[in-house]
Amino acid sequence: MAPFTEDELKKKVHDGYIVESPEEMTEGYRKSLIVQLTVQADTELISAPAYWMAARHAPSTNTQVSAHAIIQDELAHANIAYRLLEDLGVSKQSLVYDREPHQFKHPYGFDQPLENWAELVVANGFYDRAGITLLSDVHKNTSYGPLKRALVKVDMEETFHLRHGEVWMRRLANADGEAKAMLQRAVDWMFPMTVEWFGLPDDLKRHSGQLEYKLKGKTNDQLRQTWMAATVPLCESIGIDVPAHYDEASESYVLDYPFPCQYDHEAKQWLFDDGEITWDEVFERWKARGPMNEWYVESLRKSRGQVDAWLN
Repeated sequence: MAPFTEDELKKKVHDGYIVESPEEMTEGYRKSLIVQLTVQADTELISAPAYWMAARHAPSTNTQVSAHAIIQDELAHANIAYRLLEDLGVSKQSLVYDREPHQFKHPYGFDQPLENWAELVVANGFYDRAGITLLSDVHKNTSYGPLKRALVKVDMEETFHLRHGEVWMRRLANADGEAKAMLQRAVDWMFPMTVEWFGLPDDLKRHSGQLEYKLKGKTNDQLRQTWMAATVPLCESIGIDVPAHYDEASESYVLDYPFPCQYDHEAKQWLFDDGEITWDEVFERWKARGPMNEWYVESLRKSRGQVDAWLN
């Protein structure tokens, strides 16, 4: 039995108390932490086959080695989060191998195919920036001690992924012809994809156990603004168009398209002209998963069968 009531634990963590073991958790705290860690673990795991698909198009051996190093990091980060889940009584093996592909909790963006080098480096520049935005906030604010300590390593390695993306985005932007055009096409669909990544606007989000239990510190809209504050200036500085701008009056970044809106995954195109849709429609799209969902999950599971066959 937890030593605190729900209200007592919420007050204690906001006063600076750090939870170190499951014995200190209320059921509400434990459930909120499991959801957070599962999203973190699944996102890191599914990024690996997504990045591998594009790494095959690396322009040189050296660049492919760098991409593979990022993939290795992502798998290690997934293992860290799954290992923390095991401390909470959740089976890592069951999470990875027993769920249906649509039950994984990674963002919709990682269900899309990354089909060339430009899309890989934009994923590093955008998706890994989103990951750093989220996990840096968790590292700074989380009340769960084991996660805070684990994120020291994760944050350093994710920063390398981000820098890899930014450096290569600048290189492609400075190139002539098709390279810059490919970069722009990647940004066109991946910028709105990452904006959507942060979830419901604050005025629609009715409850957040992660904030109440101080598992993170910032709201969805605050995190979205943090991401745009780094991403929009980057793109503007290299001559790449993004559908957002800084608004002096509100001192915030404003989107230049209906948000949220529908996405055509076959064309890799956002249907701005069709206007704003409801968040219920977004959730329906997320729940249906994207075109690569099953392939990515099964590609990870296939290796286990191959290893078992070799050992037996």
